[in-house]
Amino acid sequence: MRVSATIADGLTVGVEHLWPLLVLPIAVGVLASLVRRGSGGPRSASNRSRRLLLASRVLVVCLLVLGAMGPYTVQTRETPGEPGVTLLTDESASMGIYPNTTDELVRDIEDEGVPVTRVTVGSESESRIGDAVAANLRENGTIAVVSDGRATAGRSLSTAAADADALDATVHGVTPRSPRTERAVAIAGPSTVSRGVQTKYTVSMRGVSVFEPVPVTVTIDGETVTEGELRPDGTLTVDHTFEELGAHRVTATLSGEDEYARNDVFYRSVRVVEQPDVLYVSRGEYPLRNYLDSLYDVTTAASVPSALDDYAAVVVQDTSASDVGNATALQEFVVNGGGLVVAGGDNAYENGGYETSPIGSMLPVQVGNATGGESNIVVLVDVSSSAESGLSIQKAVALDVLDQLGDENRVGVVAFNHNAYRVSELRTLGQNRAETAEKIRQLESGGATDIAVGLQGADELLGDREGTIILLSDGQDRLGPPAAVANQLGREGTRVVSVGVGKRVGVPTMRQIAGESGGSYFAADETERLRLLFGGSSRRYRGENLTVVTEDTFITAGVELTADPGRANNVRVKPGADYQVATADGKPAIASWRFGLGRVVSLTAYDSDNTMGGLLDRPDSLVVTKSVNYAVGDPTRTQTGVTSVDDARVGRPTTLTYRGDSRPDAANVSVRQVGDGRYRGEFTPRNAGYQTVLDTEYAANYPVEYASFGPSDSLDALVERTGGQTFSPDEGEQIARQARQKSTRVRTVRENWEWVALLGALLVFTAEVVARRVQVYRGRTTLESGLP
Repeated sequence: MRVSATIADGLTVGVEHLWPLLVLPIAVGVLASLVRRGSGGPRSASNRSRRLLLASRVLVVCLLVLGAMGPYTVQTRETPGEPGVTLLTDESASMGIYPNTTDELVRDIEDEGVPVTRVTVGSESESRIGDAVAANLRENGTIAVVSDGRATAGRSLSTAAADADALDATVHGVTPRSPRTERAVAIAGPSTVSRGVQTKYTVSMRGVSVFEPVPVTVTIDGETVTEGELRPDGTLTVDHTFEELGAHRVTATLSGEDEYARNDVFYRSVRVVEQPDVLYVSRGEYPLRNYLDSLYDVTTAASVPSALDDYAAVVVQDTSASDVGNATALQEFVVNGGGLVVAGGDNAYENGGYETSPIGSMLPVQVGNATGGESNIVVLVDVSSSAESGLSIQKAVALDVLDQLGDENRVGVVAFNHNAYRVSELRTLGQNRAETAEKIRQLESGGATDIAVGLQGADELLGDREGTIILLSDGQDRLGPPAAVANQLGREGTRVVSVGVGKRVGVPTMRQIAGESGGSYFAADETERLRLLFGGSSRRYRGENLTVVTEDTFITAGVELTADPGRANNVRVKPGADYQVATADGKPAIASWRFGLGRVVSLTAYDSDNTMGGLLDRPDSLVVTKSVNYAVGDPTRTQTGVTSVDDARVGRPTTLTYRGDSRPDAANVSVRQVGDGRYRGEFTPRNAGYQTVLDTEYAANYPVEYASFGPSDSLDALVERTGGQTFSPDEGEQIARQARQKSTRVRTVRENWEWVALLGALLVFTAEVVARRVQVYRGRTTLESGLP
């Protein structure tokens, strides 16, 4: 039985066994009887001598018993280690704009007595920084990364940060300053468009040491269509209508001198196809029919026929479920990849019997009061160390979110770091609003970040109920696990609405978490959009017009809404669907989702004469066009003998897809069958420019390593999460100091003291025997025992 006690700060004293104490009284009794035996005779020692002998022998026994008990101490003390720095030097192309400072940095660190291990990271076309960090981690070690932090291959820096956390390792960043100018241009826009339809392309530029606007020229099929200027992180928009079928080329070229010339040109291959065939179904005469006819090859019908194979999409307007026609054929059409747009009216949705009909099951909305009823909502607040400096902002945003939620909702609160903490149970918000707000104000921060654990804690609070989790976080976590948890939540009917809060938000991570569950991402200053989702009777957002709820989707990106249709069908968005646009009073105006292989859009806004209240007029008409184009998807879906090739990057594998009756023969491409009449292959382009495979043109652009320059937020997040610092190349002395501090550890040291007790017993016994022999030698006693 072990017994211990803390007798001072950081010092604990204890023994391993208590049973030797049972021997002590027996041993003392035996000694006492032995010492007193024979007392009183002429050759007997005095009583004083006998008492001293007894005392010395009892002391020896006590020390032996103490040694048998196994005495020990546990003490916390600071112990020096062996400092060292592993220096990872990024030699990829994006670092070519910086001067080489590694040799000087190594010399400065080693001059402070700290050895340096040098490791080269990256090559011309890629930088596997995350892999290098993970491979060189040591328990309690120090890594300094001389890099811009732009990992273009291998594991992400957020994953490497999790590995560093597990080993209590520190990662410092060393970012050189670039005296050189470097720029990279890019084009974003659709690769397949319909003839005669206006298409938008966006030209952007990223760079470092760029202080003046840079001239840019955009050509289409070799003819200049735009000449303008770009600033870093700025854009230039090009609108163009293609009239000829086949392959076309959109090329952007930057002018001026910089470090690399290969990323001053960007190629975009565009395939122009015939206007897709669209079936328009309605029993009325509405302007939407004429508008669609300007964009597509439209066939009109009073009801859905059984044969739909010739169409890319079906548009149904103001038609009741009983008048739709062959709903079974329509459902099969969508499941197999066809598109469906259902526009509202007085005869649709709640007025058309959609709630229990086959067409209703395909829609991203369901009949019901959008501003009534209750939702189950968990506000999930990140209180980890990475959010510590901005916890006051976290609380403010959480309280702002609470203000957006209607009284009817059932709301709970969960806080998380590496654990989840239930702050407030799921209760109707109305009468509990003040108490819930006060609990949010009392939150404190600390600990590592594990968003997956937080999501699981919020799910446990929801229990068996479907609901919504509003995640407030900076997103500084590894992407895989939280995204996987969000995906599972989405399959179970719970969506995650993520809100990016903090000085440095991992926006891609937060978007991915929301997207995996079918939810949306909002920035911290966009929380008022939550009023549209959960505001109850207070759902009016701002203004009197339609409002974009979810930005940067295919349907809403780049649109401008000025119309106020005046009416909207009484529906609410289904879990897992994308809430795209809302009316001024918070009703869903446009929502979308995937149904099987197809895409479905609900367009519920209309007015009294079914002119859609200005939605068919510019600039609002763009959102209608994009809604139908989203449903159409790939306009060549039903064609055979068609090859699709993704635009590629030099040195990176890209994919081609072929639809036809037999496997195609493509030089240097291994093609395999992936479905009925569908084949897929991979190949890697070696040169930039416009190239051809299977008689299909595609664009190959400069390697992704040349796409972005300057320090990345990912490296800053890695450094912050591991407790490191960011240094300049001339601060080697500070890096050495930090490494020395890191190697000095506070450790718990246990020491056993049995040997002290045994040595003490031996010394006492020896001293007592020697003392008695000395008595005899000096003649102070004639007794052989040495006792006077």
